[in-house]
Amino acid sequence: MAPPQELHRKSKRERRHDKLQAKVDRRERLEHELEEARAKAETGEAVFIREGITVKELADKLNVKVRDIIAKLMSRGILATINQPLDKQVAIELSSMFGFAAEVISFEDELVMTQDESVEGEKVARAPVVTIMGHVDHGKSSLLEAIHDVDITSKEFGGITQHIGAYKVRNKGRDYVFLDTPGHEAFTLMRARGAQVTDIVILVVAADDGVMPQTVEAINHCKAAKVPMVVAINKMDKPGADPDRVKRELSAQSVLTEDWGGDVVSVPVSAKSKMGIESLLEMVSIVADMLALKASPEQLASGTVLESRLDRARGPVATVLIQDGHIKVGDLFLCGTTYGHVRNLFDDKGVRIEEAGPSSPIEVLGFSEVPMVGALFQGMDDEAKARQVASFRKEQEKARSQRTTKVRLENVFGAIQQGEIQELPLILKADVHGSLEAIAQKLQELSTDEIKIRVVHQGVGAVSESDILLASASNALVIGFNVRPERKATELAKAEGVDVQLFTVIYDLIDRMKQALTGMLKPIEEEFVLGHAEVRQTFKVSKVGTVAGCVVVDGKILRSAQVRVLRDNVVVHTGKLNALKRFKDDASEVKDGTECGISLENYNDVKPGDVIEAFEVRFQERTL
Repeated sequence: MAPPQELHRKSKRERRHDKLQAKVDRRERLEHELEEARAKAETGEAVFIREGITVKELADKLNVKVRDIIAKLMSRGILATINQPLDKQVAIELSSMFGFAAEVISFEDELVMTQDESVEGEKVARAPVVTIMGHVDHGKSSLLEAIHDVDITSKEFGGITQHIGAYKVRNKGRDYVFLDTPGHEAFTLMRARGAQVTDIVILVVAADDGVMPQTVEAINHCKAAKVPMVVAINKMDKPGADPDRVKRELSAQSVLTEDWGGDVVSVPVSAKSKMGIESLLEMVSIVADMLALKASPEQLASGTVLESRLDRARGPVATVLIQDGHIKVGDLFLCGTTYGHVRNLFDDKGVRIEEAGPSSPIEVLGFSEVPMVGALFQGMDDEAKARQVASFRKEQEKARSQRTTKVRLENVFGAIQQGEIQELPLILKADVHGSLEAIAQKLQELSTDEIKIRVVHQGVGAVSESDILLASASNALVIGFNVRPERKATELAKAEGVDVQLFTVIYDLIDRMKQALTGMLKPIEEEFVLGHAEVRQTFKVSKVGTVAGCVVVDGKILRSAQVRVLRDNVVVHTGKLNALKRFKDDASEVKDGTECGISLENYNDVKPGDVIEAFEVRFQERTL
C-alpha cells in the first residue's frame, strides 16, 4: 500500500502573503461595517460629544454598555480602558456603529449647551467690547484719551491707565469696554486662535490724510473677522480736513458710509477739541443695540485671554476679558491646556477685587503655566474634569505641532483633490502699486470651478509680521513680488507654518501658480538665504568701481553666492559678487559679526544703509 501523501508545508513567502491578505480582508470588512454604520447614522439620532470624551462617558451618552464600546475598539485593533479619552474621529465612528450621527464640540460649547433653560431667561444686556484701529498718526491714542475723559467715574484717576491694556468707560448710564493693546497683530492672533473678542471696531481715518496702507489693512482684518465697523473721521479741526475725500477713498475699499448709500456709520470727530466724541459713543451704542449683546451674570465665567506673561514675583499672569458669567477669588477655571484656582483678581485700574461679571477686563493670578493669547477661559466646578480636558488638549496640541496643516504652494493641488480647500486665500505684497494690481488681476483669472483664488490683503512694502499673522488666521499663502520679508516676519512664518513665496519676475509667479493649481509642479530650484551684510560706508576705487564697507549682521557671505541689494526691504539689484575681501585679502567666506568689503558685478549704485543679502539656489524635489 502506498504511503499517504505528505501535507504541504507553506513557505515563509506564502505565510507572509496570507498574513497580509488577512489584514486586507480585515480592513475591507471594517470599512464595509463603517459604511453601513454611517448610512444608518444618517437617519439616526444626532448627538453632540465633547472633545476628549472617555469610553465610559461615550457609553453613557449613547446609552450602551461600556463592554460593547470596548469590543468595537478591539475589533479596530485599539486597546482602551474605561477612562481613556478618545480621538475625535474614533468617537464619531464609534457613534456611527451604534446608529448615532455624532458631532464633536469643545468642552466650553458643551457647557453652554447644558446651561439650564432658566438661565436663558435671566440674561441681561452687557457692555460692548470696542477696539480702535487705523493708520499710524491718525489719532488712535488721542481718541482713546478723549473717550476716557468722558468717563465721569474715572476722572479722579487722571489720564488713561495702561495697567492691563483694557478699561471700562461709562457715559450717560452705559458702560463700554475699550481694548487698548490689540492692534492688527493681536487682533488677528486672537482670531487665529479661534477667539471672537471684539464686538465693534472703530476705524480711525484722519480727515487731512485719507485712507492709508494700514487703514486698508485694518479694513481687511475687520472683514475677515466679520466685525461691524464705525468710522471715526478724525482731525476735523485741521485746515486741510476733507471728509468727502475719506468717504470716497473708503468706497474704493468697498466700505460705503450711510450717506453714500451704504450701511457703515461714520462720525466726524476731533480728538484734540473733543468734538463729536459724544456722537461717536452714541453711534457705538446704537450698533451695540442692533447686536443685542446679552450675558448671564449668574453662570460660570467664560472669556478670552488678551495678554499673558510670566511675572518674576507673581508667576504666570493673564489679562482676561470676561464675556459671560461671573468669576470670584478661589474659583476653579480651565484655560486652553492649563487649569487652576483664581488666587487674585485685579480690575482695569489695578485695584484688587473679589469678583467680576460680564464684559469685565481683569488680571487673573493662579495659572499653573502661562496661557496662550486668545485661549478661552472657562470657569469650572469639577477639578477632575478640568485636569482631564487640559491633559487631553496638551496631548492633542503636541500631536498637531508634529504635523503641519497649513496650505503650502507644494500641496495646493493635493488639498484641492481631497476636498480640503475650495478657495485659495492669498496675501500679496509688492514694491509698487502698478505691479500689485496687475498681479492681483492675473491671479484671480486663474480661478477655476474647483478652486477660487481670493486675495485677502494686498499692499506695498516688505512682508511684515502683521501679514504673517493674517495669513496664519486665514490659512493663506503669502506672495512677495520684488520685496523681502522683515527678519521678525521670517521667524514668525517658520513658527506659524506660513508659506512665503518670493518672486522677481511676474511670469515666473503666474507660471508657478498655474503649475501648483493643476498639480504639474516640477522639480524646481529652491532658494536658501545664507546671510545679510549691512552697508556702512562706500568707497570709489579706480578700475574696480564702488566698494561697500559692510558688517555681516547674520549668517555668512560666501564668495560664490548670488546676492541681491535691498533698500528699505525692496529689491533694487540681483547679481553676483565681483570681490569679497577682509581688509586687503580675498576671502571665500565672511561670518556673522565680521567686517568686510564687497563689490558687485555690473552694479555701483550701493548706498550706506543698504542690505546685501547672500543666497544660493539648490535643486529641490517637489512632493504633492
